[in-house]
Amino acid sequence: MDDEQFDPGSGHSAVVYVHDVAWNPGDLIDLDAYPLLEATSERRSAVVADARASLTAIGAAELNGFLSPDGLEALRADAESVLDRAHRSEGPATAYLEFPDFSLEEGHPRRWLGYGGVGAVARDLFDDDSALRWLYEWDPLTDFIAAILGLGEVFRYADPLGGLNLAIMRSGDQLQWHFDQTDFVVSLAIRDAEHGGDFEVVPRIRSADDERYDAVAAVLDGHDHSSVLRLGMRPGTLLVFEGRHSLHRVTPIEGSTSRLVGLLGYDTRPGTMSSDLLKMIRYGRLEPGQEPRQFFEPA
Repeated sequence: MDDEQFDPGSGHSAVVYVHDVAWNPGDLIDLDAYPLLEATSERRSAVVADARASLTAIGAAELNGFLSPDGLEALRADAESVLDRAHRSEGPATAYLEFPDFSLEEGHPRRWLGYGGVGAVARDLFDDDSALRWLYEWDPLTDFIAAILGLGEVFRYADPLGGLNLAIMRSGDQLQWHFDQTDFVVSLAIRDAEHGGDFEVVPRIRSADDERYDAVAAVLDGHDHSSVLRLGMRPGTLLVFEGRHSLHRVTPIEGSTSRLVGLLGYDTRPGTMSSDLLKMIRYGRLEPGQEPRQFFEPA
């Protein structure tokens, strides 16, 4: 049935046939616990209300068991099939995902550097029959994310490299304390590491009106542990996270099993593209088909 194709945005009832693999995106999700397709039902409204309450309280909504057992297995197999396509980036990085500002006094958070190491599979490297790709491009999931965020509509990224990524963290990898440069991030936990890889967050430590550098510095320097929350992020969990004002990190990975997380990019406006700086750091290239290179490697 290689010749039959279908638009994943057309709904739950359609089946995707590509390379003899049939995907029904809704079958990847536990629709009993998370009734995405019941747009006006009380059950869906209750799930959305609980998620929005969690976002208000801690800037994060964990939807444990979002993937069905078969869905989790399909996404795990999908992720494992593209591990060798990842581009590695590692080295010192700031908490603000910008270059450090050495004009500021020593000890200022915008001078702080921590280690980050991760591999990323770009959107254009997922196969046509990728379960993760079809789930990301499925309109009912996009609509559900918009409802949780309390937005009338959100849009998938237009970036052919960004938008959909697989983050791969192996032994020794970690993500330093940082703030996101976007209002929200959506991720799917696919596989745990043997040890480490915990997602830690300090909810709403800053605001649009107050950077609270003293509080941020206390966390970065390791002096404040009391405000740190650890989110479970068990495999199968969907996480909607507002990371612009919440400091967060992934603790060091240990063991031979890599941590796998799908990253799903949405924005409040259509046509969003990643910056050239971000693309070079994360993928080592600016366009599909280019040979990747390290960020500091001469062109």
